[in-house]
Amino acid sequence: MPKRTPISISSSFKKLVKKSPPMAWYCSGSTNSELIENLFKTGLIKNERVKNAMLGVDRAHYAPSRPYSDSPQPIGHGATISAPHMHGHACEYLIDYLKPGSRVLDIGSGSGYLTHVLANLVVSPSSTSEANGQVIGVDHIPELVELAQTNMRKSKAGSSFLDSKRVKFITADGRLGWPEGAPYDAIHVGAAAHHLHPVLIEQLRAPGRMFIPVDAEGEGTSFGLGGGQYIWVVDKKGDGSVRKEKVFQVSYVPLTDRPGR
Repeated sequence: MPKRTPISISSSFKKLVKKSPPMAWYCSGSTNSELIENLFKTGLIKNERVKNAMLGVDRAHYAPSRPYSDSPQPIGHGATISAPHMHGHACEYLIDYLKPGSRVLDIGSGSGYLTHVLANLVVSPSSTSEANGQVIGVDHIPELVELAQTNMRKSKAGSSFLDSKRVKFITADGRLGWPEGAPYDAIHVGAAAHHLHPVLIEQLRAPGRMFIPVDAEGEGTSFGLGGGQYIWVVDKKGDGSVRKEKVFQVSYVPLTDRPGR
């Protein structure tokens, strides 16, 4: 049997066990700015950089219905766009690695919304400098890759990201990452993996961090937490060592092969 890396329960998870977060639907708004401001006021978004990055992307360009509701929305092909508070959580867990010049891999990029938010955190729309950051969105469904590109073209900033190659969308099996662009300072996975894929950890820079939902049954159930899906935060340290934390329970669509026609 493969050797398992020791894990620990983070303080964030312990806090979530003791006290549930504010009810997400209280945060919905009639405009993008109202939605993000409500998330910030309730503490579901805490970081100012994350708040500003999300204010800079109109969800109406990416969510086909009820764009300013704090809830997941179907986008076709068995995929969803996550609730905005989950996008905020993902950015905040990765924020120390989302700096100008950082390279980011967004697996399961779907509608392209979070890819755009991540780009706001690591690149400037007007910059063409090779030293600037880049976000690569990967999805295994070609129609969603096309959709993400179309959605980004709905704004001047999104078009600039695509034209400057600071954002790229690629059709590929996200379970394999995208080695051509590695190493990445941050990797976000937007669908639930059956287990922590070693190839993704290999593509992290040292230091680097990955945010990934994992099926608890795939990793074994411990700590009395039971089954279900959990977000794992995986840190690769400067010396190459890896630390994993299981932080809170979630419900994502699975990271799988393309659905049959």
